[in-house]
Amino acid sequence: MALTDIQVKTAKPKEKDYKLGDAGGLYLLVTKAGGRLWRLKYRFDGKEKVLSFGAYPAISLLEARGRRDNAREQLANDTDPSDTLIIKKIESLDNKANTFKVWAENWLTHWKADKGIRHIGHTTKRLELDIYPALGALPIADIESPQVADVVRAIAARGALDIAKRAYQIIGQVFRYAIANDKSGKVKRNPASDIKPSDIIPSRHKENFARVDIKEMPALLRAIDTSETRAMTRIAIKMMALTFVRTRELIEAEWCEFDIEAKVWRIPAERMKMKSPHIVPLAAQTIDLLKALQAITGHTAYLFHNQNDYSKTMSNNTILKALERMGYKGRMTGHGFRGVASTQLREMNYAGDHVEIQLAHLVGNATQRAYDSAKYIPQRTAMMQHWADYLDELKAGAKVLPFKQA
Repeated sequence: MALTDIQVKTAKPKEKDYKLGDAGGLYLLVTKAGGRLWRLKYRFDGKEKVLSFGAYPAISLLEARGRRDNAREQLANDTDPSDTLIIKKIESLDNKANTFKVWAENWLTHWKADKGIRHIGHTTKRLELDIYPALGALPIADIESPQVADVVRAIAARGALDIAKRAYQIIGQVFRYAIANDKSGKVKRNPASDIKPSDIIPSRHKENFARVDIKEMPALLRAIDTSETRAMTRIAIKMMALTFVRTRELIEAEWCEFDIEAKVWRIPAERMKMKSPHIVPLAAQTIDLLKALQAITGHTAYLFHNQNDYSKTMSNNTILKALERMGYKGRMTGHGFRGVASTQLREMNYAGDHVEIQLAHLVGNATQRAYDSAKYIPQRTAMMQHWADYLDELKAGAKVLPFKQA
């Protein structure tokens, strides 16, 4: 008689393994350890053979019968179902060796050779959190453009537009690497190239960062000095005014980037928006701030560490909130110091190229940007000292005009 679901479900182990037979050679092997395994006994080329279909309940009685019927159909066509199963197992192993995750790990090893630790960390995090859950287990050759789009779209849906763009770039890089290195020739195309980020990711409304007029700078500079905020935060705001780097470039600064003797700050490419190294000549006033800061955070990696965890940086909103407490909510941001410096340095007749390079507004390819970042160092050094002296005079209340470059 054929087995029933109840018989299979209630089959109990005994002192020895035993079989519960179904029809067509199918049976359930109940082991003394409690396992319930589907088997098919058949003959091929005059020899008796046994084929395994998996274990119950992962494989139901109905599914086991379907596999039996498929095997018997192969027998009718003079094909050994065991040979077919071996081929499928080989294909399965081949697919596991060619998943997106396997290729991504190989790409990561190749790509990270000349990258900074933080850049590698951010990229690895994107793969693990956003990309692997959706694509990691899939054979890379089977992935299509809609699946790539779904990954990017899901990230963008939570408002992380920049991360979505970066994830798109990473996926594309993995596919290019696989196409170039897949000796089997199965990876033939890059599905990420069929779409553009702008097709999926909504445009972010660009806002001008709030900033005070130069006439309000004296009061702001004095407010910073008299603020009750932490010394580390006051120094961070003053360095924003003196160096006019981007907020994230400042708060993620590490002591190893500074050469105080040479009066220069070298920001590595992986921390810059344009992914090119940036050189910031340091005025004497900035050097004084750094020496004062060393007494506070010099024992840690970051100049501006998180108050509760020294392995992390100051929050991106710390400077903004401090300015708000000084009474400048909606009137000034950390980024606003860049706008003030950009406008005033041009008023002082500094060459546009000198100002643009110091603002890290670089154009061209990576090689050209890296070259430009090291240009006009003597002129930019003089400009940065001139700017620091000008801010000191404003704070002191002297009646100064945006004096011209000699």
